[in-house]
Amino acid sequence: MMDWNKLLSTKRFSQEIDEPISASRSPFHKDQDRIVFSSAFRRLQDKTQVHSLIESDYVRTRLTHSMEVASVGRSLGANAGQIILDRHLKGSDYSPAEFGHIVSAACLAHDIGNPPFGHFGEDTIRHWFATGPQADGHLDIISEAEKRDFLDFEGNAQGFRILTKLQNWRYSGGLRLTYATLGTFMKYPRISTVSNLVEDDFAGKKFGIMQSELETFKDVAFELGLIQRGHESYWCRHPLTYLVEAADDICYSVVDIEDGFKLGRLEFSETEDLMLRILGKAPHRYSEFTERSEKISYLRAKCIGHLIGEVSDIFADHEKAILEGQYKGDLLNHSTSATILAEIEDLCRKQIFNHRERIQAELRGSEILTSILDALFQANLEWEAQDENGTKPSPRSQVILNLFPERTKSRPRYDWLLEITDFVSGMTDSFAVRQFRDLKGYI
Repeated sequence: MMDWNKLLSTKRFSQEIDEPISASRSPFHKDQDRIVFSSAFRRLQDKTQVHSLIESDYVRTRLTHSMEVASVGRSLGANAGQIILDRHLKGSDYSPAEFGHIVSAACLAHDIGNPPFGHFGEDTIRHWFATGPQADGHLDIISEAEKRDFLDFEGNAQGFRILTKLQNWRYSGGLRLTYATLGTFMKYPRISTVSNLVEDDFAGKKFGIMQSELETFKDVAFELGLIQRGHESYWCRHPLTYLVEAADDICYSVVDIEDGFKLGRLEFSETEDLMLRILGKAPHRYSEFTERSEKISYLRAKCIGHLIGEVSDIFADHEKAILEGQYKGDLLNHSTSATILAEIEDLCRKQIFNHRERIQAELRGSEILTSILDALFQANLEWEAQDENGTKPSPRSQVILNLFPERTKSRPRYDWLLEITDFVSGMTDSFAVRQFRDLKGYI
């Protein structure tokens, strides 16, 4: 059984000296600030959430989505914190707000590893590795586990890499967040090659740990006392991770239909109907609003508040099973609105996600990312050939390799493939477009 005293570790990853703890600013609050002031977080302002900025400057970017999820997560965390304090930590120095800070910090970072062009960017990277390097045998010299890191490329795993390695203290602890926040961030605490996945385990449906960060996560899991599933690199989630997942799901479910309405892709009547069904009845002051856009915004706020209360109760009901490592589900699946949320997901897929403008944006994104990956991979192959037999890279590849100023000779292939995915996934949508234009010689 997991122990809340360990799960709330204030120790910072890769930092030997303990920081003094201020009563006015907890270590978990500092985690929030470190994430907010990082360049990787700022880049989310120019990364597609669902709709591109070309369509409208109203709809959410990855940055605004992450901030909204963090707001919901803070409320969920504080509610859960009061439950946990009453059940397990009476007389401790913790406050409910500190639980909110942990969940909020993890929520701020939950999309920090996503590449440009939304989840389509992830799909494009996976497809490129499968049809290019993999098909041509270029991945044969790395291990099967390393190979899966690229063939199943995951923004979640890239996010953990950013937080612990690539930001600030580069290769020396990254943002040096607390173990509690790092554990809460990890939605999918397993590597890509687990052979015995637990049936229906939401924590195992994707992988969140690359081979390059496996030892790092083992350290996190040991410090927090996370339960290992079997004898593979596969753990139970930190209990607060379920709240991060719920906060994300609440936001994109309710917010997607609000954005869909404001973009003119959903009718007012169907948007209003879905939201009122979540609430069960019209809010007391709803009739005071006359403008349709304001009505939907008001209902969105009320729906989010309603779902926060419901998820908090669901977490309380399942907290014991979660601590024992027996819980495998998704908190929102227990909601009385679960069927409505599934209906919203289906509606968004049909009427919002497959809209012509979004499809055209994805076509552009595919061409852009594929061209960039082709160029970077070829340049690194030529560099590798020069290390092995002295063959000089082409002039174009020599210029491209300047994009990796820290590159040294005799780098293992797995390492320079990681450098490529680090570089590409770190791009904003706009930077990827500019890089593509430079590679193609467009003026």
